[in-house]
Amino acid sequence: MEKQKKILVIGSLNMDLVTKVDHTPRVGETVAGRGLIYNPGGKGANQAVAMGKLGAEVTMIGMVGDDASGAELKENLVAMNVHDHVTIIKGVPTGIAMIMVNENADNSIVVIEGANGKLQPDMVQKSWFNDMDILVMQLEVPMETVSKSMRLARESGLFTVLNPAPAKQLSKEVLKCVDLLVVNETEFETLSGIAFDEAKDLNQGYEILGVKSIVLTLGEKGAWYYDGVQTIHVAAHKVKAVDTTAAGDSFIGGLITQISKGLSIREALEFSTEVAAFTVTRLGAQKSLPTLEEILERRKL
Repeated sequence: MEKQKKILVIGSLNMDLVTKVDHTPRVGETVAGRGLIYNPGGKGANQAVAMGKLGAEVTMIGMVGDDASGAELKENLVAMNVHDHVTIIKGVPTGIAMIMVNENADNSIVVIEGANGKLQPDMVQKSWFNDMDILVMQLEVPMETVSKSMRLARESGLFTVLNPAPAKQLSKEVLKCVDLLVVNETEFETLSGIAFDEAKDLNQGYEILGVKSIVLTLGEKGAWYYDGVQTIHVAAHKVKAVDTTAAGDSFIGGLITQISKGLSIREALEFSTEVAAFTVTRLGAQKSLPTLEEILERRKL
């Protein structure tokens, strides 16, 4: 049996402040929020925790502030089977995400970067990539840090995964270091200039972006994969959504966990859609992420 690959996640850690609303407010409108829940979050941490809960060998590098939220986020990583290499920065608050979830389970999010913005490129060390096999990154830390990390990981022989969220333009220097780009419809159009409608649009966007392979997630419409030769589509699982927060992060967690275990890309995609479907049936980010045992138990229903 192939040895499970080691995953390194470099990215953001936030404390999510979540409230439920009847509808998302328009500009100038005030609405009442029902309750306020504090949940560990941040795209980097969400993806790392998703992998940890699914049985991956995963390490997290990032920054938190010297406050209660930072301490809780670090403790949570360890509890969720993630190796904690997160640094506490004095005098800086931990990142915060303010999240409104409406009656349709759709969310609106405002992110305050806090300590995440302190992860500067001069802090990135080549030693981070020693004994690692896969690098996973997002765009909630400085872009220069993403660029340097992707380059050093490529030089160190790692398989590189980039989730360009929140959506931003990427340089050709960054894109050429990407083995697997995981995007949703908005991110795909932002990067490629192409609105996805059918498979040929994915192929065209792939040629423009110049990455080795691409996964496009479409929510209820499933997900697509293309690597210049092979095109794969997997359908989404139909569930009653409660909160779509971390759906994309859970998908990536499932996808990379299965890749780290040596499964085929089709098997990894099918598993990741299953994980994402489970996640949206529960409220919150990391609290909603399923364990491998929960996935296996759900299959019996």
